Parts: sequence; structure tokens; C-alpha cells
Amino acid sequence: MTDQTDTAGRSDLGQSDRLVGLVRLVIGLAQGIALYLLVRASEGEGATWSSRFPETFGPLVLVALFLPPPLLAGVGRLRWPTLAIWGVVAAAALAFLAWHDVARQAGDVGREMTFPLFAFSAAALFIAHHLIVPADRERKLIASFPAYFDAAWMAGVQLVLSIAFAGAFWLLLFLGAALFNIIGLSFLGDLIEEGWFSLPLTGLAFATAVHLTDVRDGLIRGVRTVALMLLSWLLLVLTVLVGGFLAALPFTGLDGLWETGSATALVLSAAGGLIILINAAYQDGRADNLPPAVLRIAVRVASVLLTPLVLIAFWGLSLRIGQHGLTPDRIIAVACALVGAAYAIGYGIGALVPFVRKGSPWMKALEMTNVVTAVLEVAVILALFTPLADPARLSVADQVARLEGGKVAPDKFDYAFLQNGSGKTGRAALARLAGSDDADVAERARQAQADIFPVADAPADEAFKPTIATLPGAPALPEVFFQPVTDDDARRECRADGDCLATVGEAIGFQPNTVLLVQSYRVTIYGEDAEFGTYIPLGTYVPVRCGDETATTDARDLLRQGKLKAGYSDNLPDLDTGGERQSPLSPAAPFACPPAR
Repeated sequence: MTDQTDTAGRSDLGQSDRLVGLVRLVIGLAQGIALYLLVRASEGEGATWSSRFPETFGPLVLVALFLPPPLLAGVGRLRWPTLAIWGVVAAAALAFLAWHDVARQAGDVGREMTFPLFAFSAAALFIAHHLIVPADRERKLIASFPAYFDAAWMAGVQLVLSIAFAGAFWLLLFLGAALFNIIGLSFLGDLIEEGWFSLPLTGLAFATAVHLTDVRDGLIRGVRTVALMLLSWLLLVLTVLVGGFLAALPFTGLDGLWETGSATALVLSAAGGLIILINAAYQDGRADNLPPAVLRIAVRVASVLLTPLVLIAFWGLSLRIGQHGLTPDRIIAVACALVGAAYAIGYGIGALVPFVRKGSPWMKALEMTNVVTAVLEVAVILALFTPLADPARLSVADQVARLEGGKVAPDKFDYAFLQNGSGKTGRAALARLAGSDDADVAERARQAQADIFPVADAPADEAFKPTIATLPGAPALPEVFFQPVTDDDARRECRADGDCLATVGEAIGFQPNTVLLVQSYRVTIYGEDAEFGTYIPLGTYVPVRCGDETATTDARDLLRQGKLKAGYSDNLPDLDTGGERQSPLSPAAPFACPPAR
């Protein structure tokens, strides 16, 4: 009877594993197809949609990139209703973060998601997912610390191994393609260059790796144990280095640290390293899993060292903010320092309490500190990338207040930051300053509005108008395209008849509201900034005709011959010069022909 029960249990377990594996493969395939469709939408004629509606395109990209991994990890570990609710909430949060990141930017062209959004949203998603999984499995709002530890560190190892598997899979495909090419068969090489093949296949490979590492749970735990053991002994090294650094400061002073210009980033990086290594040594905190005595001492010392590191970070930030005011980077640094302070307080209490209260468990305060700070991290990231604590908005408000309060003279104020570095909020503030009762401030603000790409010590010649021709019968160029330009603008080189030709982008398949300036050796694409009635450079092409030594490489001749047209690319279209495609370069760089096969 027992054997029959065991057999039935194993059969049910096998069926469950197969169902989980199938669902994961479907998710991986769906991700690959979604990414392929989004790539297609950003190429060729579809690029018009992605460039004209970035507030829609950006959220779709972020959701397609980041939602599948937690879904893959959650299948089989979360109850189906919990997984469905979490998936909807995560998708909505990612879409809103992406929408806000794009919508807050100024201008009608070139609006894309920023790198910090990708980095911080990935971190928030990972943290939130591993707060939810243990709580759901234990059916409690707050799970036990060992459950959090097990879920997060197992997922970290699983993620690294899955990425490594997908990378190795592609290395083997490239090797196979090279082998087939040797015997004159290029079908595999041609296939892996096609997005409809490569992206879904990558999604399937990653999903397969996630499932294989999940099924072989014991092997992953073994890898994790080895990794934690190695990391825990590195704690000794970093603790000695940080301790030596702090001990030397009274004798060397902090001037050298401030002169680096990156003191806050350095000390916060050191604090982050200590936090990771402290957790590697502490692990799940169970009495039967304590590290050796020397590591327990190192954990306590490192926990105490966090406080002076965070204080130095705050000191450095306060000096910079006092001197120059808030900027988006400094606001993000303040947020990181606040999170570091939460860790320093909790870990410091955990290290010192046993000396005050005898018999207290070793570093027990670390457990609740980690859980509370994880929630804090998610909340801080959501605040930073939503209107609640938008760094650009806070920075603009502070900088303008400094100007209006007399802390910064009008001739020292950074008007370019409002125009080019803080999105719509900055430009709105600059418009208010342009109407200021202070004539000096108003004039400088108006100059900043007109000078989209200012060049230090090289003001534009207001009397200069470029000499630019169009082909017979071609649409006329917008009058604002001939506005005065700065010294680094390609239009400055258009001084004589024949130097430059131009065409509106739509005439050769580019996006609406673009103009291509064609010179003998390069083509510059400009996009309209309707808000300020001007055209700004978006990228540069350097056309070369390959495979025909007698063919012209003068871009003006290529335009006259009708051989310049839009191709495809991720953001801006490629330039087709009659069979050869080239992506936009910025700044311009030589374009080499591909080697002959």
C-alpha cells in the first residue's frame, strides 16, 4: 500500500513538474515574440510609431523585458491566484515607471527610457518578488527570516546560472554556424541573424535554464553554499581595508577624499559591499549554521563600521548640496545614503546589543533590519521614479529657489540644466524665469531657451544663415531649419553654393518632422523640437558604397541619384546608400566596409 502511495505521489509530482515546465516555456516564448515585435516596431516604417508615441512604446518595452523573469520564478512557487495578482501589479508598476520616465522628458524627438530606470526597476522587482514568495509560501504577511534568505539567495544563484546557460547556448550556436560556413552552408548563420528566430529562441533557452535549475534544487543549494562560503571569507578582507581607511582619516583628513569628486559614491559602494558580505556570513541565522568565531567577530566589526561610512557619505553630500544645490544625481545619492543609514542603524544595534544585554542572540537585529529595509528600498525606488519624489522636479525647485534667494548670482546660474538636463519641469521653470522682473535673469533665461546646444565661449553668429539647397521639385525645407546655429553644428559648414543639400525626411522614408543635411562626406539627421521652434541634430551617417570601387561615395551624388533612403535600426532608421545600410553615428566616425566572404 505504501509503495502504491509513493508511486502515485511521484507520478503527481512528475505531472506537476511537467505542467510548470510547459508554462515556463510558454512564458519564455511569449517574451521572445513580444521583444521581436517591439524591435520590428522600432525599425523602418514602424519607427514612426515608436518615436512619435514613446509614452506607449517605453512601457511595453520595460514590461516585456522585466515581467517574464519573476513570472518564470513564480510558477510552481507561488499559488496561481497570487501569481496572477502579482503579475498584474508588477506589469502596472513597470508600465507606470516607464511612462513617467519618458513623459517627463522635454522635446518631441529622442525621448527614451533612461539607464537608471532599468537598473532601479530591476532591483525593485527582484526585492519585491522575494518579499512576496516566502510570505505566500508560509501564508503570513511577514515570513520567517530563513525563508526570505533561502528565496532571495537561491534566486540570485539561479538567475546567474540561467544567464550563463543562455550565453553558453548562443556560443554553441555561433560555433555551429561557423562550422557550417566552412563547408559553404550559411543557413544557420543567416537564421541567428534574424530577430524572429533569435529572440524567441533566447527566451526559450532562458526559460529552460530556469526550469532545469529549479528542478535540480539540491544542486543549486550546493552552488549557493560554496558561493556564500567564499564571499563570507572576503568579509575579513574588506573589513580590514575599511577599518584601515577609517583609522587613517584622522591623520590624513578628508580633503583628499573630497578632491576625488566621487567620495560619496566610493564610501557608499564600500558600505554596500560590507552589507552583502555580512549577509553572506550570517546566512539564515540558525544556531546550527553559525560561521566560525573569526567571521562572527568580523560581522560585528563590519556592522559597526557601516555607521562612519554612511556619515561620511552624508557629510560629502551636505557639502556639495550646500555649495551647488540639488541635482538628480545627488538626490539619488541621498536616497541611497538613507537606505545605507537604515542598514547601519539596524546592524549596529545587532552588533552592540549583546554587549549590553547578555545572552542576546548573535546579530538577531539583522533579520528584521533586512526585511524592513527591503520594503524601504522598494518604496524609495517607486518614489524616485514617479512624480512623488522625481529628482528632476526636486532639483529644479531647489536650483530656482537658490537663484531667487540670492545664493547664486544670475551670471553663475546653470540655465543649461533647466533647458537640457531636467526635462519638462526644467523648461517650464526656465520659461517662468524668462518672464522674471529681474531683467538680467530674464535675458539669460531667454538666451538659454534659444540656444539648445550652447558652446562655451563660442556664441552663435546671429547674422549667419547657412546656404543649403534642395533638389529640383523636392519639398521646401522648413524656414526654422535655417535659423542661426552654434559653432559645432554641421550647418555651419554650409557657406557656399553646392556645399550642402538637404531633404525633408519623409521624402526618403524617414520619420515626419525630420530633415537630412547632406554633405560630401556625411549625412546629418535633424529632428524638430516643436516646443522651441528649432531643429536639433539626432545622429550622423557616413555613407560608403562597398563592393564597387568605381561607385561614388559623395553623399550629395547619392541623393541626386535617388540612392539615399531609410533602412532600419533600433531607434533612428539606417541610411540605405544603394544596397549598403549604415546605422547613425554620433559623433561621426569612419564607416568600414564588411570583409568580403
